[in-house]
Amino acid sequence: MKLELKEFITTKGEVILYNGHPDFALLEKLSEGSGDIWHSSFEQGYKNAFPELVYQTAVFFWYLNDFDGLSQCVSWRVNPHQFAVRKNVWEITGGFDPDFKSIQAQALDYGYRSLHYLGAIPLYVKGLFTTGDKEEVSVSPIDRHIFFRKNFKGVHSVYMVFRSGIWRLPELYLFFKVRNHFSMRKNFNILPPRELNEIEGNPTVSYIIPTMLRQDFTLQLLVDLSKQKYPPSQVVIVDATPESERDENIYFSRSYPFELVVQWQQTKGSCRARNEAIAICTGEYIVFGDDDIRVPDDFIQNHIRVLQTYSAGACNGLDIRADHQNQDFHDLSRKLFEMGTLRWKLGVTGNFSNANSCVKREYVTQLVGNDINFDGGYGEDGDFGLSLAKIGVTVLFNPFSTNLHLKPPAGGYRWWGSEAGKMGTKRKAQPWELDTPVRYIRPVPSPTVMYGVLKQFKPNQVREYKYKNFLYFLMQGPKVTLPLRILKLPYKNLQFNKSLFYSRKLLKLGIRHQ
Repeated sequence: MKLELKEFITTKGEVILYNGHPDFALLEKLSEGSGDIWHSSFEQGYKNAFPELVYQTAVFFWYLNDFDGLSQCVSWRVNPHQFAVRKNVWEITGGFDPDFKSIQAQALDYGYRSLHYLGAIPLYVKGLFTTGDKEEVSVSPIDRHIFFRKNFKGVHSVYMVFRSGIWRLPELYLFFKVRNHFSMRKNFNILPPRELNEIEGNPTVSYIIPTMLRQDFTLQLLVDLSKQKYPPSQVVIVDATPESERDENIYFSRSYPFELVVQWQQTKGSCRARNEAIAICTGEYIVFGDDDIRVPDDFIQNHIRVLQTYSAGACNGLDIRADHQNQDFHDLSRKLFEMGTLRWKLGVTGNFSNANSCVKREYVTQLVGNDINFDGGYGEDGDFGLSLAKIGVTVLFNPFSTNLHLKPPAGGYRWWGSEAGKMGTKRKAQPWELDTPVRYIRPVPSPTVMYGVLKQFKPNQVREYKYKNFLYFLMQGPKVTLPLRILKLPYKNLQFNKSLFYSRKLLKLGIRHQ
């Protein structure tokens, strides 16, 4: 069936293509915002459709599950019979792929491809389409195999067959049939970013720097911030450097074009540090940064321009890792040039970094701050970003605000977390150990990472995470050592279960902020 879309022209002259019967007044309003594709599919049977995607992503894709209780949020599950899309976006991205047998599969593939690869932003909007029957949504086995083959590396199709039941002959037949006729897409027409508007008004910006044993790097960052074309109105430093090793006057050795607040941290952990800083922030926007980065003079300006241009609530900047701690902006420019056009994909981000991100303070306040259950481990960045998405914030990837991440070998909050790799009497207890210190079996993965998985995903998806964890352990490394890795499996299982033990204790405590 050939899809014939109608045209709606906004008051600004933009052409929106649509199928079905949208609320045109609402569509006009939406055209001014961040979205490129809009639908109301949750009420039409598409919510959480195609759960088999878990075989590829396990728990590594924020938008595996659709979110509950929201009037608007990011969702790639497009209903082909009731949706709207910017005409230029439809033309650049190529529209639906006719290789799929059903139009439902074509629409799901288009939504996923737009979100994951093309830089287009698909949004669920409650009430945009109020007519239309609730559909029975099911992706056929042949379309499922085509989806995996065209979007992912071949190993994911193999894993899907393994998990679906390798003894099932129809699955094996479809696997080989699809493999012989289709291949993974490689050349994408990425949607170019919109032309950024100049900053509207005079929004205030608070910049947060948690630091520990890196006062010299923090001082260097303050100099970069003082040279911003659009400087922050406030910089909040929370410094956990031990009293015996810090210079309490170092930050006030010069004047700055912003209010500088320095707080000496008495608690432990970067999550607590950020929360202490959030409580002090007065800006309309909060920029989160690490202490060991360099930022060009357009860094803050471009964060605000992106969020205002796209009418979005949060964005994650482009974090470039330095080769060594003495590199500078010349090295940053070279690394950005080497990235080529791939650098400019601006769309929905799939991760979040506290090294380089900007969020409207109203949303930070709504979440209160970082979940301190992550202190002493890893995963707080992604948890905070996904939590923003779950309250309906469109979290963008912003290629215009770049930083050079120096990553010095010493200092930083990971100093505390480094104790997690030790065993025996010299090991210092981590916050996530609570009342049960680690003794003979070191938990792997990190219990805080596991806590984030349990907190944000469903039990069957956690199970896929475990299967993939063990499969990667077996498959990585020389074939000659495979028997040894097989012998290690029982111990690896003990480590995984120990991680589950601690993460479940954290989950029982609930989200904490202090």
